[in-house]
Amino acid sequence: MRRVLTLHMENQAGALSRVAGLFSARAFNIESLTVAPTESRGVSRMTLVTRGSEHLVEQILKQINKLIDVIKVVDLTESPHVERELMLVKLRAGGENRPEVRSLVDIFRGKIVDVTPSSYVIELTGTADKLEAFLEALDARHILELARTGSCGMARGEKAA
Repeated sequence: MRRVLTLHMENQAGALSRVAGLFSARAFNIESLTVAPTESRGVSRMTLVTRGSEHLVEQILKQINKLIDVIKVVDLTESPHVERELMLVKLRAGGENRPEVRSLVDIFRGKIVDVTPSSYVIELTGTADKLEAFLEALDARHILELARTGSCGMARGEKAA
């Protein structure tokens, strides 16, 4: 089962390493990971996506809660939440396929953020499914380079996680 976890943690050297170490020590994969400072000084927010049984994730959550740098852990999976990912993709776009690429970018509500005579860099945000659908709609031979941030998530409503 896919799980989206958010952690508020002290912005200290080694904090990320300790969380990742818990996962690797149990041969548990992290599908995506984003970390950045929050609105609170000295606190970072980590959004982590993983897959596993309810029991296994429960065990990991208990271990994460024991880490000294961790302030709070929330499993967003079971509650209404907003989840987004950013993707930059550099495409070969020369001559006759340029209008086709522009049309596809418009359909997926993306932005062309860099243009050269032979390429485009596209910025696209949305759910992982949306980004995957965009990639499937492209001719894979046109993809020159791809970078994705991984998911970033937050609970819906006025209550802060």
